[in-house]
Amino acid sequence: MIDLKQYGYIETEAVPGGLLPSRVIELRREHYTVITEHGETRAVLKGSFYHGAETGDDFPCVGDFVLLQYNDNGVSRIAKLLPRRSKFSRADFAGHAAGYVKTVLEQVVAANFDYVFILSSLNWDFKVNRVMRYLTQSRQSGGRPVVILTKADLVDDFSMPLADIRNAATDMPVHAVSAHTGYGLGELSEYLQPGKTIVFLGMSGVGKSSLLNALMKQEVMAVKAIREDDSRGRHTTTHRQLFMLPHGVMVIDTPGMRELGLFGADEGIRVGFADVEEIITRCRFRDCHHDTEPGCAVLTALADGSLPREQWERYLTQRQENRFVDDKTGYLVEKRARNKSISMFSKRMKKNREL
Repeated sequence: MIDLKQYGYIETEAVPGGLLPSRVIELRREHYTVITEHGETRAVLKGSFYHGAETGDDFPCVGDFVLLQYNDNGVSRIAKLLPRRSKFSRADFAGHAAGYVKTVLEQVVAANFDYVFILSSLNWDFKVNRVMRYLTQSRQSGGRPVVILTKADLVDDFSMPLADIRNAATDMPVHAVSAHTGYGLGELSEYLQPGKTIVFLGMSGVGKSSLLNALMKQEVMAVKAIREDDSRGRHTTTHRQLFMLPHGVMVIDTPGMRELGLFGADEGIRVGFADVEEIITRCRFRDCHHDTEPGCAVLTALADGSLPREQWERYLTQRQENRFVDDKTGYLVEKRARNKSISMFSKRMKKNREL
């Protein structure tokens, strides 16, 4: 028998008879692998998930705790999603490739974790703005963000990118590591505690699989060589999966994200740009556009250098994107609710006519 507490399970409500608590450890399309007291088993969702779902937040993802209709002779069924203590979400832009956005839904990437490892490689593909976007969404997640700068063995001097991240995110721990040589891995021991869960996030080729292999002390994920033309690694991870490390810490590995769409990131922006928002409160006019208005504290701070222009531009970009997603999502949720109400009314009217 497996003690599910080793996988972070804490009983917060009575489990109904016939159901078994479990944790999702792998997701491939609509097929789940879950861990129960009996071990690993395959599972699918009950039909009620599809009938009642409003957003992507309604479906289980890797790291979730669920209640299972267990079948020891075949495929089990996930009957209920248990409350999450943390989750990392991004905006899922449907129709974006066609040049417009038809829908904006929340895509939950991972759940019930303690730390968010934001991985960015130290080669020439390194970008501070990209790390900051991950940080904003991570602050919203409920987990503690940690920036991991990988592939330290591929650069002669990484002091500048390290300083750039620490200056942009003064409240975040930042570590430079090399999975190949082992450099800096010892600094991660404070996060690698039994029963804790860490989610790995980052673009394709930043070294998530290599770091996982180094921490597992065995090759559990294939690693492909970096491309010489752009210094990026080839895409390795194709699905989300939870791994139990030898010392009892769990890691959720995720496929690389080509782009991260902010979703519901108001709190993350507020915390990450607290200095900017404090300056805004000092503007003479409450509705200041920070353009040509007299008494604008932002313009003054930009002029005297107390507010770096890069910080201001990051703030504006993230605020604009988050506002667009919130507006679009709100409209779509209201539209779905309205259509659902009309459909239910039509069914009642049809039933009354038949009577």
